[in-house]
Amino acid sequence: MTPETPARRRMGVAERERHILDGAIAFFAEHGFGGQLRDLARSIGVTHALLYHYFPTKQALVDRVYLEVFEGRWRAEWDDLLDDPDISVEDKLTAFYAEYVNITLSKEFVRILVFSGLSDHTITDRFFAMLRVRLFPRLIRETRRFRNLVSRARPSEREMELLMGLHGGFFYITMRRWIYAQDVYSEAQHEGYDEALVRDRVRAYLIASRELFAPTAEAPAAARKKATRKP
Repeated sequence: MTPETPARRRMGVAERERHILDGAIAFFAEHGFGGQLRDLARSIGVTHALLYHYFPTKQALVDRVYLEVFEGRWRAEWDDLLDDPDISVEDKLTAFYAEYVNITLSKEFVRILVFSGLSDHTITDRFFAMLRVRLFPRLIRETRRFRNLVSRARPSEREMELLMGLHGGFFYITMRRWIYAQDVYSEAQHEGYDEALVRDRVRAYLIASRELFAPTAEAPAAARKKATRKP
């Protein structure tokens, strides 16, 4: 007797859209943005017509993926954490990056961001624009606070490059994991990247900032510049 084929369960509108979106995230993370929507539809088991019904253009689907994987993963409590004057700078940066590395920088996040950077920059441009508004000014403010400096001046090139060393270093952890398929130190003993290692990077960054931008360190350079001026 031939067993009956189980009937395919019908999905509601919201469930079907969720199914397509999850499939698109996995597809783009694996193949980038060069594939056709027909290939995507085939990979997640829906017709091209059905995919078109929910997302009439590829850009509409890419925009939705961005909101889901990037902007949607930013937590409002991070704003509150970084703005809290009662928490030390080292503690708040450590707490933020421990979550940012282990929760936000997932396989899909990292691979989609890299693929976007190698193609039309649609996602990378939007994501870094968000960081320039919501994150980087707060980190510069807190770094200056660590140096006992209260200033709303625009960050200098040196300040931003030092900060990019910290931020980019955390992203490289996940590059090693999800792009190069290399082991990341401490993962065998811990779930994710160990908070103690995050603190090491934050502390090194803050100490470097204090040393590089201390008034005593800047004074000799200013004195040399003044000495070279012609009378």
